[in-house]
Amino acid sequence: MAYYVGIDLGGTNIKAGVVDSDGNLLNKLSIKTHAERDEKEIIHDMGKLAVDVIKDLGKEISDIEAIGIGSPGTPDNEEGLLVYSANLPFNNSPMRKLIRDVVDLPVYIDNDANCAAMAEAVAGAAKGTKDSVTITLGTGVGAGVIINGRIYSGFNQAGSEFGHTVLVSGGLQCKCGRRGCFEQYASASALARMTKEAAEKNPDSILKDLIAKEGGSNAKIAFDAMREGDKTAAELIESYTDYLADGLANVINTFMPEVLVVGGGVCNEGDPLLIPMREKTMSRPYFGPGVKKTEIKLAEMGNDAGIVGAAMMGKACMDDGKNGR
Repeated sequence: MAYYVGIDLGGTNIKAGVVDSDGNLLNKLSIKTHAERDEKEIIHDMGKLAVDVIKDLGKEISDIEAIGIGSPGTPDNEEGLLVYSANLPFNNSPMRKLIRDVVDLPVYIDNDANCAAMAEAVAGAAKGTKDSVTITLGTGVGAGVIINGRIYSGFNQAGSEFGHTVLVSGGLQCKCGRRGCFEQYASASALARMTKEAAEKNPDSILKDLIAKEGGSNAKIAFDAMREGDKTAAELIESYTDYLADGLANVINTFMPEVLVVGGGVCNEGDPLLIPMREKTMSRPYFGPGVKKTEIKLAEMGNDAGIVGAAMMGKACMDDGKNGR
């Protein structure tokens, strides 16, 4: 059995784990990122955490085939660089070299959303498929595309930005510079914003009281209010799932994946989200008569997706003969 280390770099925490070649997570550790620090300090700690998680499992460095890293932003896996990350102090950072100064193993780097998609493909909701797409509903809308068992990210590793495809022409301003982007209408933060707006426009709704109780708006409040019979909340969820379904149908029309995986905290709502999302989405793509249809599933890997996906991305790169040194 071969073993790989996956590192999930986030703005708050750095997580690392040892994963076997079947995608089983054997051990994991985490530390705080302290993103205000110099990039060299952060990357040094990533390498040290990789060493620590290997030794904590009772393994030797020589037992590990490679290290895979999932990071927000745009990587350059060929050169071993993290080109840019909006919330971390990285700009053409030589991540591979600095990691290998700490632990001498092949190092591969990819976007965190791509790694989450790989985790779902290898060990999660899309296990057993060759072609899948994973959409994550969080602060924005993340996406990862798997084609024939490999991550697809374009010639510059900056592809699959479905969150920044336009859903409403001339719509809400997005931080990317365009208007009407998918993530302005279907992300968890978009639902929180829409909930606050609905509460202000409808003072008789219980939304305002629930927002006060929570100390601010979030993506869960509208579902809680809907369960209590609030009409405004029900209308809000109806509108939100319409936007979400339009965006997901666009993804299906583009790639026709065998499985479309949807994840993120808002998916913890289960059937109240999944049932209308699935019904609406599946009525909108162009499948054509007799064409096999995509299956929509909720993500299964949870907080371990970044670690497992990064490790399995490293394995895929090794299998393809890519040089991680």
